[in-house]
Amino acid sequence: GHIPSQLRVRLKLHLPFQHLTSTQKNWLKRGRTGASTLLCSALDTQEMDLGHTGKMNPSRLHLVDQILSEFQLKEEDLHKVMRRLQKEMERGLRLETHDEASVKMLPTYVRSTPDGSEVGDFLALDLGGTNFRVMLVKVGEDMEGQWKVETKHQMYSIPEDAMTGTAEMLFDYIAECISDYLDKHNMKHKKLPLGFTFSFPVRHEDIDKGILLNWTKGFKASGAEGNNVVGLLRDAIKRRGDFEMDVVAMVNDTVATMISCYYEDHRCEVGLIVGTGCNACYMEEMCNVELVEGDEGRMCVNTEWGAFGDTGELDDILLEYDRVVDETSLNPGQQLYEKIISGKYMGELVRLVLLKLVNENLLFNGEASEKLKTRGSFETRFVSQIESDSADRKQTYNILKMLGLQPSPTDCDIVCMACESVSTRAAQMCSSGLAGVINRMRESRNLEVMQITVGVDGSVYKLHPSFKDKFHAMVRMLTPDCDITFIQSEEGSGRGAALISAVAYKMAYLIGHH
Repeated sequence: GHIPSQLRVRLKLHLPFQHLTSTQKNWLKRGRTGASTLLCSALDTQEMDLGHTGKMNPSRLHLVDQILSEFQLKEEDLHKVMRRLQKEMERGLRLETHDEASVKMLPTYVRSTPDGSEVGDFLALDLGGTNFRVMLVKVGEDMEGQWKVETKHQMYSIPEDAMTGTAEMLFDYIAECISDYLDKHNMKHKKLPLGFTFSFPVRHEDIDKGILLNWTKGFKASGAEGNNVVGLLRDAIKRRGDFEMDVVAMVNDTVATMISCYYEDHRCEVGLIVGTGCNACYMEEMCNVELVEGDEGRMCVNTEWGAFGDTGELDDILLEYDRVVDETSLNPGQQLYEKIISGKYMGELVRLVLLKLVNENLLFNGEASEKLKTRGSFETRFVSQIESDSADRKQTYNILKMLGLQPSPTDCDIVCMACESVSTRAAQMCSSGLAGVINRMRESRNLEVMQITVGVDGSVYKLHPSFKDKFHAMVRMLTPDCDITFIQSEEGSGRGAALISAVAYKMAYLIGHH
């Protein structure tokens, strides 16, 4: 919340409450937002037993504040992260440094953007998190001659054993889902062009051929890394033998998001995902993409920026909680930037902060429940729910109760502050990344002022109550010479995959591959 300056000084000096004037006390009681939340509840409950002491413990706020202040990043920190990321991006694009760069800057072979002359039925698959989607996309004109895209989709959840078993198991399951979908829509007899959104790091050789570099986001299926993903899918379809598919394109979810937003706004040249994972793509000048022949025009580059920090670039930013999250993850030492921001890890970071506060005797009377001590028990959706809670903190209380705790009103406020600390840092770190990409684009295009649109998708961006606004504000602060529009992608990855397939299909048709 907005804290009056005279109070801000007090907060910094951590003076006991009795030194606050009655006006300030009343202001605080009315304020009830942001940093003041804890103060008001502490004032309201001054007579309650808040430690083991039987009276208000004046240093409690000070100590909580001290622990959470580690999450606060200064503007100069954000500039530093931005500059380091830009340096890694440059290294990823250059042939001689590409191999050791943490940010791989993978060429996607998506060059032209759809122009509205693509028509037909396309099937789109989307594999990128714990759910797998199959959708039929009809691309064409409506009665008024308006270009439009229609979708019918179905979600399938991926069983744990398919995510962490063998590649065959995973792709057989995917083929089974496609078969089920085609049965439901009576389309088994048709051989449709298929676009595959595959949201993992892939080294492309062409739009329909790419090698999986490494799994992320909790996937571990053996026998996939180092292999052509489209080949694995084609083999699984062949093994079933009950339908045929023409796999024409494989794209990353960031690229699919960018393309699907491009229809709404032709200035959309950046795609961003902040969900289970975090990544971005953008249109780079071909002359800078050293891994692909040719200097004309632009190509979409999948930054794979989630791996930023894997060669030590974030060592001075990472906190003890980040290190624990990393060490206990399926891919230790990898995707360190992503682990600070994305939804897969946000709840776990908060849980570790809460445990620290319990150990310091500042929360839940110094006692953690068995559930709270269990890895993964504090889900990322709880962070969103707690931060969107009303002043009565009812949701927070219920979530904590479900985790086997007996929270006091002050406990609820402290938990909310912990959530805010983690999610605000995530928004700040993510803004450094996007600002780095956009500033780079402006410079390489030699523009004094650049107008650009960013297409965004992902659960953290869409569902967290304040991530989006904080993120937008900080990106704009870090890109003073850019006029940025953000648009939220609807059905992004499926529609985008189908649109890219439509483009790829048309290009192949023009070149005579079909």
